[in-house]
Amino acid sequence: MGLQTISRVSKMFNISTRTLRYYEQIGLIQPIRKEDFAYRTYDESTVVRLQQVIVLRKLRVPLKQIAEILKSEDTAVAIKVFQQNLTEIKDEITALSTIRSVMQALLERLHLQSDELRLLDDESLLEIVDSLTVSKINFKEEKSMEELNQASEKLKKLTDVRVVYLPPMAVAAVSATGENCEGQAADMINRFVLESNLLKIKPDIRHFGFDCSAGKTGVGEPSHKYQMWVSIPENMAVPKPLVKRTFDGGLYAAHMIKMGDFDHWILLKNWVMNNDKYEHDWHSVRCTPYEKDMDRCFEEQLNYWGNIQKPEFRSEDMQLDLLFPIKEKTCGGK
Repeated sequence: MGLQTISRVSKMFNISTRTLRYYEQIGLIQPIRKEDFAYRTYDESTVVRLQQVIVLRKLRVPLKQIAEILKSEDTAVAIKVFQQNLTEIKDEITALSTIRSVMQALLERLHLQSDELRLLDDESLLEIVDSLTVSKINFKEEKSMEELNQASEKLKKLTDVRVVYLPPMAVAAVSATGENCEGQAADMINRFVLESNLLKIKPDIRHFGFDCSAGKTGVGEPSHKYQMWVSIPENMAVPKPLVKRTFDGGLYAAHMIKMGDFDHWILLKNWVMNNDKYEHDWHSVRCTPYEKDMDRCFEEQLNYWGNIQKPEFRSEDMQLDLLFPIKEKTCGGK
């Protein structure tokens, strides 16, 4: 196997180029750079290593533990990690089996009742609930059941979406295209912020980024063009290639993620599409001057003011707000 491009590896393993770059940032894989080739490439050993990462991720092994396994040549490290995760899986299986038994018992009792629902008045319900004691489920902590239920619920839908209003603001904007367009845009924005002393001029600075590829880029697919904004004072001029824009503000559905959890975009979209009070406002123009395929969904870097001042700041520690444009449904809406 010769050198493989990042796009080829992305398709080979059905994994986004964004995720591949994130794995590079945290040191799980290392690309090969050729002087006569502008794009990332991966040699055979790196592809094999990536395959190991993907297999372990599908087995629900956390990235931190995967790094420990791949870094060490001692099989004892892998054995310890697998044993720990196997114990946790056994606990979950036991808990779910117990819940299934309880639900089945409750269902049978409901069939025996009259049309009036009297579950809360049924003393026998307490006997059934007693089967969920910590000792019988073998959980270390009582909160384990709650955490399991929360994890299961998150697989289906988001429960922590906020509805926020972004105020009008002037922004300095810059776009980049091609390989690592997000990184290119970030470098230009950060350089402008530091050279203009913007952190002191505007300590309430806000930082946004979004895909503005021609046409629709699917969730998880690599960006062909990416644009970043930072808020600036109304009277501030910006140097080229940056462009000054006026953002009109608007209503957004917001959900916070840690760096790398971009699959949550699908969950946030589902929340908007199935909401009784709000609907998407995807096609509204919210800034000037306006360019096609921009100003839709934002990713806001939280605490940008603090992050950019820390030379040791790691991108994997970044927190982001996913922001989906919405509007209230009209009376005739769903």
